[in-house]
Amino acid sequence: MKNKKKVTLWELYLTKEIGIEFKACLYFFAFLFYYCVYRLINGVYDASILHMTELILACYIIGYIQVYLLWNFDEADTLKAKEIVGMVGCTCVYCLLSWLFNWFNKDLLVTFLFAAYILLVYVCVYLIYKYKRIIDDKKLNEDLKLFQTEHKKEDS
Repeated sequence: MKNKKKVTLWELYLTKEIGIEFKACLYFFAFLFYYCVYRLINGVYDASILHMTELILACYIIGYIQVYLLWNFDEADTLKAKEIVGMVGCTCVYCLLSWLFNWFNKDLLVTFLFAAYILLVYVCVYLIYKYKRIIDDKKLNEDLKLFQTEHKKEDS
């Protein structure tokens, strides 16, 4: 009989894919917000479907790169040089894409502000994951204590 408690390769892969999906949606929403605020400030009340498509594709591709090549830096336990390099590198890629695809009309100031915004988003996402782990650890410890207490009662 197969051990149902052991995590399979498929489950590990699926977990990574769900994480990438979540990241792509999270970053897309955050960057789309910046894009829409930029458009509103310039008196434009609609968003380019082409720009949104480019942005979501960029979020997915960079999400894969983050998870499989860059140590999943936004989910790290601590922010060290390697994680910061990952954040800065991905920020540069997003800014380069924004320039190439003309998301912000090649406005240098808006692109620099976009870079600062992306770094802020990365730090916020890092903190969200960090505190989620802390809360999950507390919950698991409480569940373990409850299980041990119930197990001791059964043995008595």
